[in-house]
Formats: sequence, structure tokens, C-alpha cells
Amino acid sequence: MIAQAGESFVNQWFSEYWLVLVTKAAIVLIFFLVAPLGVGYAEHKVLAHMQSRLGPMYAGRFHGWAQLMADGVKFVQKEDVIPEAADRWVFSLAPAVALIPYIVLFVVIPFSDQIFILNLDVGIFFVMAITSVTVIGVLMAGWASANKFSLIGALRAAAQLIAYELPLVLGAAAVVMQAGTLSMIGIVEAQQHYWFVISQPIGFFIFVFASLAELTRPPFDMPVADSEIIFGAYTEYTGLKFAFFLLAEYGGIVALSAVASVLYLGGYLSLPYLQFIPDPFWMLGKIFALSFVIIWLRATYPRLREDQLQRASWLALIPLALLQIVVVGILKVAI
Repeated sequence: MIAQAGESFVNQWFSEYWLVLVTKAAIVLIFFLVAPLGVGYAEHKVLAHMQSRLGPMYAGRFHGWAQLMADGVKFVQKEDVIPEAADRWVFSLAPAVALIPYIVLFVVIPFSDQIFILNLDVGIFFVMAITSVTVIGVLMAGWASANKFSLIGALRAAAQLIAYELPLVLGAAAVVMQAGTLSMIGIVEAQQHYWFVISQPIGFFIFVFASLAELTRPPFDMPVADSEIIFGAYTEYTGLKFAFFLLAEYGGIVALSAVASVLYLGGYLSLPYLQFIPDPFWMLGKIFALSFVIIWLRATYPRLREDQLQRASWLALIPLALLQIVVVGILKVAI
């Protein structure tokens, strides 16, 4: 009887564990598929109005709200072409390697003190580690395409990662020092009195700047410079594989905006006297506000040269990030 009861308990626990796990995975996947569509549509319309034009107007009838869905259907119908000289397996796996890290990242993003998938004690360490994997997918795409323009684009992306991963990590390290925890929820809760963007405005600037370079977004889009190297590592990609790279870009905008919101803008915490607005809406609002800034920068600044990008990181951002760590450390000990 005891053995049967024990076996029944184990089976019940195992089934509940997998049910919860599958449910959480489905929630993350649905959010990841929906949020980038919103950012992509916003980019269409925001850029259009900034350039005094309308943008998409017909798909879905009302202001072209279904344009990205129509584009998705178009990508599905396109022929999947693999160059004859390409490494087929590496070429095919590259989009997944570039995309999956951004999906996994949302596992540790909290939308309230109760709404999250996992609260890892090393949450920000996990975020920094997983985002660095994306460039491997880009390198795989450039090398496997057997195209010199693709390879140049992939090498540029790798150079950007080396240059801008360090200020990104140093900026996050200063936040961890002030919060006294690596947990994403712990970092948010440490901002109950004031958001860290107030105490570390330079760190916020460094993090956003480095995030743009990580995403190869303008003005740091040298790896996909169409006027120089056609479309970089993605030159040979068509159909769904190319769509996955696009989804990785817009998913990355949402993901890194979420991380910046947690580190510097109080995450799901509300402004004073506005506590009646639910926490998840604050988090979503901050994510899309930062996404709007990223879109705005695309419409405002021209593409930098590769040497300008490297100098900006090694001669400006990294020294500033190190200085900020020193200042935060001194204040942490003194206060």
C-alpha cells in the first residue's frame, strides 16, 4: 500500500511538473511571436510618419495592421534556396541558433512579482550568457553560405560582439553591485525608492548603446550594410529561414528592451500615484517605449563606419563603464 501510494504521488507530481512546464513554454512562445509583430508594425508606421508618408495601409484594411502577417504568408510561399556550395546542415541550423536565445531569455523576465517563468538566483548572468550565443548563428550563416559578402558580414557581426559585449556586461555589473543581487526580480525590487536610471544615467546610455550594436540596428548595422556587402550574412537566405533572422532581430529588440527596463527603469514597478495600473502593463509600456526609441534612432542617425564603431566602444564606452563601476563601488562602501 505504501509503495502504491508513493508511486501514485510520484506520477501525479511528474504529470503536474510537465503540465506546468509546457504551459510556461507556451506562454513564452506566444509572447515572443506576438510582441515582435507589434514592434515591427510600429516600425513601419513610426518610420513612415517620421518620413512624412503613410506606410502600410491595405493589409487588414485599418492602417495595414496585418502587413507583417501578410509578409509571413509570403515568406512561407517562397522557395527555400540553398546555394550549391553551401554547407547545408550549418546553413539550415543558423537561423535557429540566432533565434532561440532570445526566446529562452524571456524565461527570466518578470512581468510582476508573481508573473514570471523562473526566478533564477543568477538571472542577469543567464541573460548576458544567452544573448552572446546569437552571434554564433550569424557566423554560421556567413561561413556556410560560401559567399564572400556573407562572410564579411558575419565577421563584422563577430567584431561588434567582441567590442560591445564588454560594455554591456560592465553596465549590468554596476547595476548588480547597487542592487546586491543577480536575480531579475531582486533587481526590480531594489528599485522601490528610485529607478536606477536616476543613479546610473550613464550606465543606462551605455547599455542601450551597446544593445543597438548587439542587435546590429542602425546606426550600427554595418554587418548588413546593403550598399557595401549586399545584406551581409543573410545574402543567400530566402523564405522561412530569412524570416527567422528577421524575427530574431525584432525579438531581440523586445528582449533587450525588457532587460534594460528591469535593470534601469524599475521593471514592473509603477510611478507614484499610478499604482492602480497593473504591474504587467507597466512592464509592457516600458518595453515598447524603449522599442520606440530604437526605431526613432534608425530614422535619425546614419550608419557609422566600422572604425568609428570600434573606437566608440574601446575608447569611450568601456572606460566610462569601468569608471561607473568604480564610482558605484565607492558609494556602496561609503553609504
